[in-house]
Amino acid sequence: MAYPESFIGPMRQELTRLGVQELRTAGEVDALLGEKSKTVMVIVNSMCGCAAGKARPGIALALRHPVKPDVAATVFAGGDIEATDRARSYFAPLPPSSPSIAIIRDGQVLHFVHRHQIENQTADAIARNLTDAFDRLCAVQTP
Repeated sequence: MAYPESFIGPMRQELTRLGVQELRTAGEVDALLGEKSKTVMVIVNSMCGCAAGKARPGIALALRHPVKPDVAATVFAGGDIEATDRARSYFAPLPPSSPSIAIIRDGQVLHFVHRHQIENQTADAIARNLTDAFDRLCAVQTP
């Protein structure tokens, strides 16, 4: 079921105003996640309270960190059905979750934050989870 854009538009904008790229079609998901050597954070956004009160604010805090993925992108569960299904296919065998956050490089999920790791945390804790992953997975390694 797709929610009306009038409901989800403001929730989309909470991420896009931060520079997060929207993926609205399966083709857009494949084009981005098929790129090699890029580290991509994919956010499965949703209407639920834990997305509004915890996930999106935590992501906003994490994106202030000096070390970040090459690209931050989002699909909206309940809005971009085809794009969300395609993004989740890259997360397999992890079960579907909304909200959720995956960090992917070369088709491999390197870090995943499932709904159950969001709904019982604060935005600050979610940001720490993500920035720790950014430092570990996205920092440029010097020889």
